[in-house]
Amino acid sequence: MSRPGQLLAAAARPLALASLVANAALIVTGAAVRLTGSGLGCPTWPKCTDDSYTTTSEMGVHGMIEFGNRLLTFVLVGLAFATFFAVLLHRPRRRSLIVLAVAVALGVPGQGVVGGITVLTNLNPWVVGIHFILSIALIAGCYALWRRIDEGDGAPVPLVPTPIRHLAWITAVVSFAVIAVGVVVTGSGPHAGDQGAKRNGLDPATISQFHADLVFLLIGLSVALWFALRAVAAPAATVRAAAVLIAVEFGQGVIGFVQYFTHLPVLLVAAHMLGAAITWTATLAVLWSLRTRPALQPAAVAPAVKSEEPTPVPAS
Repeated sequence: MSRPGQLLAAAARPLALASLVANAALIVTGAAVRLTGSGLGCPTWPKCTDDSYTTTSEMGVHGMIEFGNRLLTFVLVGLAFATFFAVLLHRPRRRSLIVLAVAVALGVPGQGVVGGITVLTNLNPWVVGIHFILSIALIAGCYALWRRIDEGDGAPVPLVPTPIRHLAWITAVVSFAVIAVGVVVTGSGPHAGDQGAKRNGLDPATISQFHADLVFLLIGLSVALWFALRAVAAPAATVRAAAVLIAVEFGQGVIGFVQYFTHLPVLLVAAHMLGAAITWTATLAVLWSLRTRPALQPAAVAPAVKSEEPTPVPAS
């Protein structure tokens, strides 16, 4: 392999981490678009205007914010494809890494298309919600790729008993539900991305209460998981991952309550959206800490059996 190829292959894990961070950053820039009322700063898609692919001076700051968010998609595409080529050049070549890299590389432009649909549907809150959930899915894919590069391809070896793994997966499902319901809460609130954008029609107080109930459930499950891991003397890294998740959940919960009772100031809403990405990443870290994957052992090769030539019979 050439020297540039070796360097690219060696950079696979940092590139996967950069892709993870960039997808979280997309959530923040998307929040900036919505919270500044710039959702239709570029009123069409894929062009910014009917005559231009870029923003114009007449479109003002809203056009610049929306167009800047669109430009970040190209950064994500570049990182995703760089990561794909890095794992493709990795030796030994690993199919599991290639599959994950392809999924991320295809997911990023797919996410861009959904973003375009949000513009074409005048910021329909349900489409905007799908746009956010796809970002959460991409974060999961990037995180999985980042962690898998340092793992082997052997069968997973559990580090904790089965009931605790089940509890961790239930916690992860509730964590995702908290994020999904939070998206619905956002769709019922005032920050629509544009003054003319519709809301989903749900009562903000009712859906916010349901969201808060799920948050309390999530924190309770996470604390129970932490105690259970300590009770079975789980590896220190596993217990630490659960503790980090609890700390992140408490921080995110405080931001959520403060933003609700202070009538949703834009900075706190943006922080809460970033917190959703961090909470989801911390959830994935817990799941990953429950098992290890050794290197795939080569199949044993049976020794060759030496065939014996028949003894020639002398002619009579």
